Amino acid sequence: MIQAESIVRSTCPYCGVGCQVNLHIKDEHIYKVDAPFQVAPNYGRLCAKGRFGVDFVHHPGRLTMPLIRKDFGVTPRQPVGLEGFREATWEEALELAARRITEIHQQHGPAAFGTFASAKVTNEDNYVFQKFVRGVLGSNNVDHCARLCHAASVTALTIAIGSSAMSNSIAEMKDLDVFIVTGSNTTETHPVISTFLREAVVNNQAKLIVVDPRQIEMTEFAEVWLRQQPGTDVAIFQAMAQVIVAEELFNQEFIDARTEGFKDYAAAIMDCTPEWAAEISGVPAEDIRTAARLFANARTGAIYWGMGISQSVHGVENALSLANLALLCGHIGKPGTGLNPLRGQNNVQGCSDSGGLPHVFTAYQPVADDAIRAKFEQDWGTTLNPEPGLTVMEMVDAAASKIIRAYLIMGENPLMSEPDLRHSRHVMEQMEFVLVQDIFLNETSEYADILFPATSFAEKGGTFTNTDRRVQLIRPAVPAPGQAREDWAILCDLAKRVEILLGRPASIGFDYAHPSDIWQEMARLTPAFQGIDHARIQREDGVHWPCPTPDHPGSPYLFEDTFPSGRGVFTALDVRPGAELPDPEYPFILSTGRVLYHWHGGTMTRRSKLDDIYPDPTVEVHPLDADALGLADGQWALVRSRRGQIKVKTIVTERSPQGVVFIPFHFAEAAANELTLDARDPKAKIPDYKMCAVALEPV
Repeated sequence: MIQAESIVRSTCPYCGVGCQVNLHIKDEHIYKVDAPFQVAPNYGRLCAKGRFGVDFVHHPGRLTMPLIRKDFGVTPRQPVGLEGFREATWEEALELAARRITEIHQQHGPAAFGTFASAKVTNEDNYVFQKFVRGVLGSNNVDHCARLCHAASVTALTIAIGSSAMSNSIAEMKDLDVFIVTGSNTTETHPVISTFLREAVVNNQAKLIVVDPRQIEMTEFAEVWLRQQPGTDVAIFQAMAQVIVAEELFNQEFIDARTEGFKDYAAAIMDCTPEWAAEISGVPAEDIRTAARLFANARTGAIYWGMGISQSVHGVENALSLANLALLCGHIGKPGTGLNPLRGQNNVQGCSDSGGLPHVFTAYQPVADDAIRAKFEQDWGTTLNPEPGLTVMEMVDAAASKIIRAYLIMGENPLMSEPDLRHSRHVMEQMEFVLVQDIFLNETSEYADILFPATSFAEKGGTFTNTDRRVQLIRPAVPAPGQAREDWAILCDLAKRVEILLGRPASIGFDYAHPSDIWQEMARLTPAFQGIDHARIQREDGVHWPCPTPDHPGSPYLFEDTFPSGRGVFTALDVRPGAELPDPEYPFILSTGRVLYHWHGGTMTRRSKLDDIYPDPTVEVHPLDADALGLADGQWALVRSRRGQIKVKTIVTERSPQGVVFIPFHFAEAAANELTLDARDPKAKIPDYKMCAVALEPV
């Protein structure tokens, strides 16, 4: 029973920092949020979203009842508001969903389903989701928004060192020596992390190297700022590596002991001089040399990056060029070093860890590995599909080709996050069945046949895993609105019904009393988690995986002695142009990203008081470009690409360089992805959100 006044510890539902929060409750309402001062990872620090942005929990637009589309089964479907749905009981909605799923399965087989796990829900929710998809439906077509943010980082790090997670912890940041921040507007996307990074500069005299086309706030703390032309990242980092090799600044002992391919790599980059990179990137050659020498001569050197590196048609090469630098200098395997992709959403790391990817079970155990698959088959009591499934964008392609007939979506909003939204909407219109479970009606669920109301982070228990692999608890603080239920509980009821309709014995196991039971099952099947349980997480305020035994201390940093692949691998790289370059008709480069007061598709922050601070969609335009276009600050502009157009408010600023415009992707009424290009990295299948050609004109 929730008391009239109480304080409940939980984990912030926004970015991957995983800040610990105290939810102050009175009369079943969150009236204040602050942070415990002595608890990692934030030690009392919170950003605007964590401190003031959780009022979305009490928004009147929360889904409170199961909903069934009034024109159920009619295609092509059109988006409808709440008036296009009718309320239903849980029994009716679950039975109808199970029957429709079974019909499609019997007619078209497991390949007919495209399913979306979620970076917003718990590890336990995601584990049950992928267990249902794999164990009951027989499909590995399960993916989530990690495909659209750091898939390139995951692929590159797997190639280079055999592991894809952030290698070092947030706690090490304040003691850094030299570090690189690239492709990350850290003060707005990971504000609490940015305070530790700035603290390293101010209090520890650390040297910061920023590599970014935009004049982000971190440049004010930088020893060197390399302002490259968009899409030329590989040239910059390849030239830094060339300086390190040519001047013999590399760590020969580390290279000999722990890497392979150095001689071939060194020979391949000898022509990639700073002068060569300057021609491509626009960055002065001497600045590249300065940055290279700083990083190579560091006692410890760390690299942090965001989606400016990964969201590219050459995102894998971008991240590999960073891995090459770390391996050259031996800046990995020690505190204050490492390869550190800053994860976006609160549980995007955990969703991937929990099996929310098409080619792996939990903690990246391949579905194609016979021994691993046999372990899951024995535990679940079923036969599993050995073929890796489709990624998010491959599912769109398969749906367009009528291979996928149904979407099952948990807590994701692909009709805000996918590129070329006009095409994505067309695919959704033709779908035979769409099932969504979420906390609000959004751009995707407007196309749903059935809507299941889910609980928010403040109404459920379980775990999130933050960007540095720290597994942390969330706890129920307020009652769920109406008949909303926890995602795992909804999925269990649905899975058992589908099993019965498919004529299978209910042997897979969907009877859990508590999220801790789900974690225990996941840990039993996952060596990296076997030393972690809910009781230990509560006792120790979080545990870093890998943690293979109960007496293991957890792993704040990785690779002290070896890499999962044995040796780190150097990779020679080519510089490739972007998929769509400016031309006379579309003369500007568009880049997209976040702002401080909003998060991703805006589903939560735009239902918060934060929307009052930043209510309008915007475009950053350089003053010289604005003058040439006749655009004034605050004036509305039309931005067009070959795929669509949106209307946004102009911000005239030198923050974006001349010839480049920047649009946040939080605003459904002016979705940046109406403009972006569905061009993908060939290895990671991640779309290029950071570079396409657009035109602007005053409205």
